[in-house]
Amino acid sequence: MNNHVSRELQSDEIELIIGNSNSNFSGVTSTMLQVMSFQKERINLRIMGTHFLPEPALAISFWQTAKMCRTPLKNGKWRVFHARRVDEMIQGVLLKYLFRAKIILVFSSAAQRKRSALTVWLTRKMDAVIAVSKRSAGFLSEPPDLVNPHGVQVNDYLPAKDKQQAWAELGFGGKCGIGILGRVRQQKGVHLFVEACIQLFDKYPDYHCVVVGAISSSNKEFVEQLKTKAAQANMVDRITFTGELPFVQIPRIFSALSLVAALSDNEGFGLTVLEAMSSGAAVLATEAGAWEEIVRPAVDGYIVPVNNQQAVTEKMDLLLSNTEKLTQMGVEGRKRVKASYRIEDEATRLIAFFRSLQ
Repeated sequence: MNNHVSRELQSDEIELIIGNSNSNFSGVTSTMLQVMSFQKERINLRIMGTHFLPEPALAISFWQTAKMCRTPLKNGKWRVFHARRVDEMIQGVLLKYLFRAKIILVFSSAAQRKRSALTVWLTRKMDAVIAVSKRSAGFLSEPPDLVNPHGVQVNDYLPAKDKQQAWAELGFGGKCGIGILGRVRQQKGVHLFVEACIQLFDKYPDYHCVVVGAISSSNKEFVEQLKTKAAQANMVDRITFTGELPFVQIPRIFSALSLVAALSDNEGFGLTVLEAMSSGAAVLATEAGAWEEIVRPAVDGYIVPVNNQQAVTEKMDLLLSNTEKLTQMGVEGRKRVKASYRIEDEATRLIAFFRSLQ
């Protein structure tokens, strides 16, 4: 068992403090927890906040952090405080400049939009800034100190040995599955995916579509409209809205899918594409998040313009028309993720960068 989990650490051994301010589970939370699971094996750390922690012993409060960081480590070096959200940057600035904490402030930026004056000011108070993609780096007022793309746990997102059998075992219907996963709303391009299925499924009778994700009360009407469209096209039995499923079921669904669509208007990074590729599924993604940097057109899948129904339908038609090519795209995508987008590589690069700042 790892020493800094199995015993109580002395405060002068803790090198890294990670922000964890959001009580709502999000993609940022998921990334933090996955990266942390590898970081804690390589660096002594604490998480500032108790939200979603699998190991409560790793939690530390704001006030405990302020008290601990009045003095540096035994070797005289300062601890690193890693923020991924604006409110975590605010916490870091308060710790360093109001409570005189001896910390190095690092911010990881994923947003792809013009930043507010407050966010720009806070970012300039950081000692170092990391961008999670080349695209997000372009939205910073100054070049980042590091571009460090996210990764996924390739041993959790595995391709099924026989996708048709795996799909049959899920019980949705059809011989092969295609899907879109995430919160079900217009911004995620779910309507584009459903409409493409409606237009194409008479041509491809073996395929079944699943829309997997939570449906908020504000999006129920949107979903009902999509279901009505499917019914009018006699596609009710071939397009399934699962609603929100337990997280433990998601890797199994990914592993059985032959094609995954990610059609958002905008994304910070967009882990769905990596999870799909790691699971051996071809991908159809928009020009959002880091997807243009990840997906190799005609190798792992295709990239289409945002909110372009014609492009989505045409590329989905191309993908479904060649089963052998579709399967090979899934194989190539898995290779790409293993080579360049593993979560342990993301964590290792972060630790090396943090230690270079000391």
